[in-house]
Amino acid sequence: MCKTMLLSLPLIVLPQVAVAQDHDHSSPNPAEVTAPVEEESADDPHAGHQAMDHSGHQVMSPDATAASSSGQTMGHAAMGHGSMDHGAAGDSTDIPQGLPPPEAFSGPLYAADAFVGEEEMAASRAAVAREVSGLPVFWFQADRAEYRARGGQDGYLWDVQGYYGGDLDKFWFKSEGEGNFGGELESAELQGLWSHAIGPWWDLQAGVRQDLTGPERTHAVIGVQGLAPYLFEVDAAGFLSTRGDVTARIEAELDQRITQRLILQPRAEVNLSAQDIPELGIGAGLDTVELGVRLRYEFAREFAPYVGVEQEWKVGQSADYARLAGEDPSVTNYVVGLRFWF
Repeated sequence: MCKTMLLSLPLIVLPQVAVAQDHDHSSPNPAEVTAPVEEESADDPHAGHQAMDHSGHQVMSPDATAASSSGQTMGHAAMGHGSMDHGAAGDSTDIPQGLPPPEAFSGPLYAADAFVGEEEMAASRAAVAREVSGLPVFWFQADRAEYRARGGQDGYLWDVQGYYGGDLDKFWFKSEGEGNFGGELESAELQGLWSHAIGPWWDLQAGVRQDLTGPERTHAVIGVQGLAPYLFEVDAAGFLSTRGDVTARIEAELDQRITQRLILQPRAEVNLSAQDIPELGIGAGLDTVELGVRLRYEFAREFAPYVGVEQEWKVGQSADYARLAGEDPSVTNYVVGLRFWF
């Protein structure tokens, strides 16, 4: 019986040692393991099995054993590879983490300053900025070019403006007027203005306005034009005529997009005067008020027909002047027009 056990013992031990060798790359040579086992097996059949180092391999589940015997690759955890240093075999370059060190910001803001000089480079950058931002551009817009249906005699109105210049300084031109079909012009004016940007949203404007109807007058103009909070487009100006008359005008409009192409535009205009100007039918204080709304459809951004309605009131002494001239101080206009720009 003992001989049988001794003869069969190597057959049991060797497969276990082979498994340990396959799963633990740090295990010794199988020959070095089996030799002492054979020497001790004569006295203690179990001595060789107890002397084996089982720490080098993991206890495998039946599923893992089946996967291994079928030739499938075992996971790194089961193979004892969890503690291996894979970085040694690949790229060992460390990737910096966190913010750059303070030394990274110790140099000049512009690297060329260190070679050319800070003052020389500042002047060069300013010259480039002037050249780029000063590139002249021409723009023209007919904000209102419309037919006006109203009680009595139908009329027309135009309100156009444009500029030529760069980002900071421009030459603005504006023209506005209205009249009746088959009659004379009621009002017409032309303005030429120098415009300078005083902020991201506002231009300061100054120049000359020439009236083309009635008692001809020339006015000095100073005003502002731009985009107020909540996207109101505002054009406000004061006028001083060659006869000493001081007047002012404030216009505001707001685009409310119903869709990407359909836009509702409320508009308001107020005219004021510092004194009575009987020959022009203007009373001191609040002269006229206009409130209107227009609905336009943009076939393209540059081309948009519209329809709308506008109400005009002459107020105070101006209303009295209108009645004396046989005019209605309150007029409702139904308008059809075109807004375009290029």
